[in-house]
Amino acid sequence: MAQVTSEQIAAAVAGHTVATRFRDTVAARPDQVALRWKTEDGWATWTWAEYAERACRFAGALRELGVVRGERVVLMVRNRPEFHVADVATLLLGATPVSIYNSSAPEQVCFLARHCGAVAGVVEDIGYLERILAVRGQLPLLEHLAIVDRDARAPGDVLAFDELCRADPVDLDEAATTATAEDLATIIYTSGTTGPPKGVMLDHANVVWTVESLRRCFEPIDPTGWRMVSYLPMAHVAERMNSHYQGITFGYEITTCPEPSFLAQYLPETRPELFFAVPRIWEKMHAGVLAASGQDPKQSAALEAALAVGDQEQAYRARGEALPPALAAEHAAHQPTLTFVRELLGIDQVVSAVSGAAPVTREVLGFFRALGVELSEVYGLSESSGPLTWAPWRVRLGTVGPAIPGCAVRLGEDGEVLARGGNIFRGYLNDPDKTAEALDADGWLHSGDIGQFDEDGYLRIVDRKKELIITAGGKNISPANLEAALKASPIIGQACVIGDGRPFVSALVVLDSEVAPAWATAQGISTTSLADLANESLVVAEVAREVAAANERFSNVEQIKQFTVLADEWLPDSEELTPTMKLKRRGIHAKYAAQIDGMYRRRAVDAAG
Repeated sequence: MAQVTSEQIAAAVAGHTVATRFRDTVAARPDQVALRWKTEDGWATWTWAEYAERACRFAGALRELGVVRGERVVLMVRNRPEFHVADVATLLLGATPVSIYNSSAPEQVCFLARHCGAVAGVVEDIGYLERILAVRGQLPLLEHLAIVDRDARAPGDVLAFDELCRADPVDLDEAATTATAEDLATIIYTSGTTGPPKGVMLDHANVVWTVESLRRCFEPIDPTGWRMVSYLPMAHVAERMNSHYQGITFGYEITTCPEPSFLAQYLPETRPELFFAVPRIWEKMHAGVLAASGQDPKQSAALEAALAVGDQEQAYRARGEALPPALAAEHAAHQPTLTFVRELLGIDQVVSAVSGAAPVTREVLGFFRALGVELSEVYGLSESSGPLTWAPWRVRLGTVGPAIPGCAVRLGEDGEVLARGGNIFRGYLNDPDKTAEALDADGWLHSGDIGQFDEDGYLRIVDRKKELIITAGGKNISPANLEAALKASPIIGQACVIGDGRPFVSALVVLDSEVAPAWATAQGISTTSLADLANESLVVAEVAREVAAANERFSNVEQIKQFTVLADEWLPDSEELTPTMKLKRRGIHAKYAAQIDGMYRRRAVDAAG
């Protein structure tokens, strides 16, 4: 891939905004399917022309309500076509759509809507509406609310989305030029793992620059018209960038999936060509395949043999080299097994698969690559409009790829990953102090992550700078690497490593809610309750075996000396996890303080004995 500068990419997208990209795609692909969604009777679709008509009419309605350029509209809508319509309609007025995590409590909704100064809001149903109504008295700027799913319980002044979509439309060609490159395309609120959410300001220039850089990453393959499933929260930069902004620019056919839990049903019916998932999704798919094949020794042996050959093949593929004839023949012989698994999962037509938002283990990444899935790992932040480093085709296990085209990435004196380019955000909304902490005087974004480069510029992330564990003995340890190793075990769903200021490293372990009960049944254990399984001696012994296996990859001082299997299940957007399933370490440490202290007391007693 030829080296390009940030300025060269900026020149390539000069004069463009998300709105002009939408206009151009509608003109180029009016009759192609843009959005799909499931109904009781099957599948429904909108073409790009139908999508545009609704967006223009909704924009016309917002304009009649008084929404003008520079104002903000909050959206609490799951992954369904109305989200895309509302977002684009807001952009056509030069205003800024701000998506709120749909699981947000009323006080969180109040904070975000007030912080961004929202003048209007669009909610999906009465449940979301009630959360806004509970705090509406504290939001004097929020003048208008619209609901997608009509409900008789909604107050009379709440507008019906479908009626607004029948308003006189704005002219697409004219409206597309309302926003400038410097206007905000969105505000992404951080998930608040270490404090109140911060509003990441991304302007149109950030977005179109990033999409152009990603287009160059895909070369020599053209992603135009790819199929994709949209299922992660639209408030997260990864989903917004992949299915919405790339979808608009590249004319993707987006299947909207309202809940991540439906994904396993949607994939076989959709057969996406681009598939982005957070590590937990890949881990669960991996664990499910191993658990299913493990029920039949012949199937398990066939899969193991096929994966061994597939692993050799993927190494040649990652280097862009042709297979030796003998290996090619052996790989062809095992292809039916590999194809069967890909088809079973619904990822047999994937051209590019991506894992991001948190570290994924080499085992999981290697498993899918051995299956024949072109899986790669991307690294980035909300503050970088999503990606900073990525290599979709030339993958090196254990790294997150080189810098994306046009983005400069280097390490600070302490190993912190620094970046500069057209994808770097404009600052935190109404927070100059935090902005100054993240962006230095020369425009370098300080990521907060510690990294290492190999000789070819491929980056490996060590851990979050603030999350590195420093033991009582002064040893720096990455909890994320240990946690990833633990979660490579099918029976382990989540793990949180403890050890900062402690004499050794320990871990809280959560059983996988699907694999653990199936494993227990196979062992003759009658109960399938996670709470009961956490105390079953066979289950604890199996976890101990997996912990020991994970420990083999680390030095003695880094190894987990004690663990506790918790009776709970950790769910997205809870005390333990963010909506995108990142650990809320502060919340975990507080909630399980007794269990954590117990592990260290237990070790001390064992040592004394």
